[in-house]
Amino acid sequence: MRKSTTSCLCHILVCLCFIQRCYGASHHIPADKVTIAKNQTKLANGETEVHHRPKRGWIWNQFFVLEEHIGPDTQYVGKLHSNSDKGDGSVRYILSGEGAGSIFIINEVTGDIHATESLDRERKAHYVLHAQAFDRNTEKPLEPKSEFIIKVQDINDNAPTFPDGPFVAAVPEMSGVGTSVYQVTATDADDPTYGNSARVVYSILQGQPYFSVDPKTGVIRTALANMDREAREHYAVVIQAKDMAGSVGGLSGSTTINITLTDVNDNPPKFPQKNYQLYVPESAQVGKPVGKIKANDEDLGVNAEIKYSIINSEGAAMFSINTDRDTREGIISLKKPLNYERKKTYTLQIEGVNSHLEPLFSYLGPFKDTATLKITVGDVDEPPVFSMDYYIMDVYENARIGREVGAVTARDPDSKNSHVRYFIDHSEHSDKYFNIDMDSGVIKTTQSLDREDMPWHNITVIASEVDNPSLLSHVPVTVQVLDVNDNPPEINKDKEVIVCESSRPGQVIQTMTAVDKDDFANGQRFSFSLPSGVPVNPNFTLKDNEDNTASIITRRRQFSRLVQELYELPIVVWDGGEPALSGTSTLTLRVCPCQRNGRVQTCQDERGLLSSAGLSTGALIAILLCIVILLAIVVLFITLRRSKKEPLVISEEDVRENVVTYDDEGGGEEDTEAFDIITLRNPAAAEELKFRRDIRPEADFGKRKIFFLLYIFYCSIKSLIPYEWIYVKRSVNFYSED
Repeated sequence: MRKSTTSCLCHILVCLCFIQRCYGASHHIPADKVTIAKNQTKLANGETEVHHRPKRGWIWNQFFVLEEHIGPDTQYVGKLHSNSDKGDGSVRYILSGEGAGSIFIINEVTGDIHATESLDRERKAHYVLHAQAFDRNTEKPLEPKSEFIIKVQDINDNAPTFPDGPFVAAVPEMSGVGTSVYQVTATDADDPTYGNSARVVYSILQGQPYFSVDPKTGVIRTALANMDREAREHYAVVIQAKDMAGSVGGLSGSTTINITLTDVNDNPPKFPQKNYQLYVPESAQVGKPVGKIKANDEDLGVNAEIKYSIINSEGAAMFSINTDRDTREGIISLKKPLNYERKKTYTLQIEGVNSHLEPLFSYLGPFKDTATLKITVGDVDEPPVFSMDYYIMDVYENARIGREVGAVTARDPDSKNSHVRYFIDHSEHSDKYFNIDMDSGVIKTTQSLDREDMPWHNITVIASEVDNPSLLSHVPVTVQVLDVNDNPPEINKDKEVIVCESSRPGQVIQTMTAVDKDDFANGQRFSFSLPSGVPVNPNFTLKDNEDNTASIITRRRQFSRLVQELYELPIVVWDGGEPALSGTSTLTLRVCPCQRNGRVQTCQDERGLLSSAGLSTGALIAILLCIVILLAIVVLFITLRRSKKEPLVISEEDVRENVVTYDDEGGGEEDTEAFDIITLRNPAAAEELKFRRDIRPEADFGKRKIFFLLYIFYCSIKSLIPYEWIYVKRSVNFYSED
């Protein structure tokens, strides 16, 4: 291999030299051929001028090295050569870059490059290196540093792989031939641009004759028609991918695709047997399950859902069937009570039908099945059965104690027909108005009934068998108390009757109505009149309006509240019952002042004035306290007026006895001005007189004080007493003056 490579490189180098000479240094040479000449001229200023000309140059090829080299010797890569190399060993070649000195080594004299390690193209496809030629004697570069590439040439050393395998796929059962199932794709790490190392071809190793695979695309398809999931559900298909286009010597890899056949509704429901039997006791409760039945369906999910129904009228009348979604069973329930004595067996035709049908597989149908269920009714000792679900009875009020109200009947539904006894459940009602004959079931009263007190009575009657007292039945009994005319009518006194002082003769004062506690089926009928056998009332009369009302009419004019405030008018009311009852009610008519339009102003008795005026307890106490204070002031004032002061000089004799004689001469008028004769009297009285000269007289001050207190009292009373009360008082005074 080295000889062939060397000969090829020589031919290429010769061609490169020829092309360089033809085109000159101005043309760019590709990466696999480089020609560079350098001359240096020293100028007068000491600078160096570099001249480029095609005198010398690098000569090498773009190198290739095979991957995965195996052997004790290094692998020859290629040779570097410079035009400056005369073959005398004066040129030294230097290699640098990726892998230089470790993976790639160079002979400094000859320029031969070798690879010391086995390379893997899949890890690194190429290496970038730099080469430079030096003069061995002067160590000066003969050529500039140039870059070249060593490419790792691919070999078929990687087998195809399926990175995501194994795979899972599904396809409906009963699918046609060629139905696409799944597509697999293999990857090959080899170079797809070089040879057939990465060209993959697919084939099936396991899974025939059920499935096939496209050799180019890797699409898996069904190869067998009408594959049945119920016969086989899972398939493991092994697919192989081989490179080198499937030729001999190519590498291969495989993967597994687990294919599952999904279910379709291609199987009808089937009952395991055609005839079933079921025992149901007659005591079974209505609406409760009594049995179950199940049809099998080999399909799954919604394709196996079954709807059950009873298709014969005899069974559908007594029983119903529903589907349990979890167990897919038909649950049979009772629609009506069973009676062993009436019917001992029932036959049910039960049908099971798929809920979801697929027209594509209708040719496999029909998707339903039927079975016969025979139900045997078992005899059970049952409690007594009343002739009715509930009883309604009636009795007149005030009926004598022991009066028969009605009767209940019950019987033993069993064939032995045991005797039945009756009881009243007194646990619900403490009042024992009724009792029952335990043998006949006749209900009678134990107390007098009053419709106005309780018009309805609800009791519960219990029936039990003599042979088996634990079996009890209950029935509600409602007793209506019928009305008799035992309550006289009365006048409705909800409103007070007011007579205006300005009433005229023949004026309607008020229209009266009556009430009666009794119940009249056709409506109440009342008639009104004044009592007979009494003198004619001179003030009022009564008119029966014949519509269950009566009007009170005045006989005279101008009633006076001051003369007589209250009048009494007895009225007799008759009802329309049988026998007719009457009642006498006495109305109280109050005389009140009215406005011109007949509207009552204020009409209350004197006792209610304060309360109607809205005075609270505190206000009344304050008024009373003011009155007490006022009375105390008046008493004090009268006491002060009646009291008199004692005279300072009782008699002339006393005065003379108190005169003092002096021997000094009098001073005449000056003496009278300089001495006050009052000092000859009582000194204490003189001081009191002296003090009273500076104030007003006592009598005048007392009067003003009394008037001031009276004014304050008046203002207090006026603020405490509401305006309406003052208005009422003024109105009363006004009518009193009249």
